Amino acid sequence: MKYRDLFIDFDDTLYDTYGNAVIALEETFEAFHLDQWFPDPKVFYDAYWAANIDLWSRYAKGEIDRPFLIVERFRRPLCMSEELRMKSEESVSAFKDYCLEISDRFLDFCSGKPGVVDGARELMDYLRGRGYRMHMCSNGFHEVQYKKLAACGLRDYFQTVILSEDAGANKPSKDFFDYAFKVSGAERETTIMIGDNLQTDILGARDAGLDTILFNRWNVEPSGIPTHTVTTLHEIKDIL
Repeated sequence: MKYRDLFIDFDDTLYDTYGNAVIALEETFEAFHLDQWFPDPKVFYDAYWAANIDLWSRYAKGEIDRPFLIVERFRRPLCMSEELRMKSEESVSAFKDYCLEISDRFLDFCSGKPGVVDGARELMDYLRGRGYRMHMCSNGFHEVQYKKLAACGLRDYFQTVILSEDAGANKPSKDFFDYAFKVSGAERETTIMIGDNLQTDILGARDAGLDTILFNRWNVEPSGIPTHTVTTLHEIKDIL
């Protein structure tokens, strides 16, 4: 067997972060009665996702820190409402606290959701049966990721949970992968990375000297970067 250790991304590779967050965002919208500011919820939802994608990309590059991300991903969509934008300008501190309150509730809703990507449990059972050592590699926040692991029931599949907050560096940084090797005891020559994000998971792992499997859930152009590309988790069984 060529590989002994598997570095596996969690969010949107195994755990259906997007699907669970869609539900949680709707619950948050209702809990804070945001319909008083947004008669059309889609305006708020679309603005949230645009902000979230941009901010997580910047966070992975080390351009912003966690506190900024947490506040900004709700400040931006809320300020699509002219009345709320005026409130944010009148009292920056109070509006920041409001954004944090919404974020905390949203993360509570999110982290309690059990939804996983289609085929995730079957794949993990298969890989464990094949004797692979599996290590979760994630840029997600410490307390949230462990809640998600408990909610979806995947914690026991992993020998190691490797988070960027513990590593002191985010994927795709080489420092993250160096830390992952150190705590897992894995070797580059017998380790492969599995993930859905071409930049943070695949390009980062390739630059760290790893073979890779891109789970091309979002139909991106892989440009020859991954060692392997699959469109479903079931296809990984043909590689491993």
